[in-house]
Amino acid sequence: MSTSAIWILMIAVMILSFIIQQRLQSKFAKYSKVPAAYTGAEIAELMLRQNGITDVKVISTKGQLTDHYNPADKTINLSEGVFASRSVAAIAVAAHETGHALQHAQGYAPVKLRSALVPFVSFASSIVQWVLLAGVIFVTAFPALLWAGIALFAVTTLFSFVTLPVEVDASRRAVDWLEAQGVTNIETRPMVEDALHWAAYTYVVAAIGSLATLLYYIGIARNR
Repeated sequence: MSTSAIWILMIAVMILSFIIQQRLQSKFAKYSKVPAAYTGAEIAELMLRQNGITDVKVISTKGQLTDHYNPADKTINLSEGVFASRSVAAIAVAAHETGHALQHAQGYAPVKLRSALVPFVSFASSIVQWVLLAGVIFVTAFPALLWAGIALFAVTTLFSFVTLPVEVDASRRAVDWLEAQGVTNIETRPMVEDALHWAAYTYVVAAIGSLATLLYYIGIARNR
């Protein structure tokens, strides 16, 4: 792929990322107004109990769309707007994050791979920008330095792609469980699916953007 093509791809990814973020916020604002019988916290706790998971806590965290599952301390962190809200958006997010807890408890293979990569990604992320910068500046004198930076960035790119099946599976678990429990119906299931699909698109765009950046630096190294 030529350098110009990579630049076009990177710009397209930036524009698409902005559009998806705006669309995602719009979707969640819309579905936050659709009432549900449970709060996000209640859904997460019920889903955990029904799957026999007793060592995971559901807690509230500050911010908007900051919801996440932390396998290190086994907590499902729900944003304030999800934790106590009785809305379709809240139950969709809560069930999705609980889906991650189920993945860890059941040893879902992509999660195990993702967890194994975490230490390497943490190390790579802490120094990759400086190594790449130095590599570009000294590309003629020390070409190996840029390749070292590319190798570090490749680890973070791999992590982005490994994350995709993890997120898709968590959403599938959420949608299926909510329907099986009668929490959603023929009207609200499409809303849950729509909200989670737009959330998943952010990970897809991030992965493509990371790949485009990786190809850009490879192009620099090969054309030095």
